[in-house]
Amino acid sequence: QVQLEESGGGSVQPGGSLRLSCRTSEYTSACMGWFRQSPGKEREGVAAIDYDGRTTYADSMKGRLTISQGNAGNTVYLQMNNLEPEDTAMYYCAARRRRSLYDTACPLSVLNGATMDYWGKGTLVTISS
Repeated sequence: QVQLEESGGGSVQPGGSLRLSCRTSEYTSACMGWFRQSPGKEREGVAAIDYDGRTTYADSMKGRLTISQGNAGNTVYLQMNNLEPEDTAMYYCAARRRRSLYDTACPLSVLNGATMDYWGKGTLVTISS
């Protein structure tokens, strides 16, 4: 069973920045992504990156996010800048396993979360003055 562990959440003031990290026990995920959920709201995909480093971002946070891979291949980062109170949420990391040697891309619908196989337990991000 693949395990994912998020870290880096915390409380910052509006306009601040945070860098979330996600470490996975599997080194060959086809696609990894970050999702968030606030109380009373549906889960929302915010960013994804595939095995070859191609990225996808949600329009809601585009321009304020950068998703990247670590050199070891089993870590994904989410740099979040200019954070707003509306960004307060639990942030989850998810991964999609490779179905074959040629499976290196995120599905077009990656940000809806349904195509991800493994999920972390989340890290809380709170934006408040």
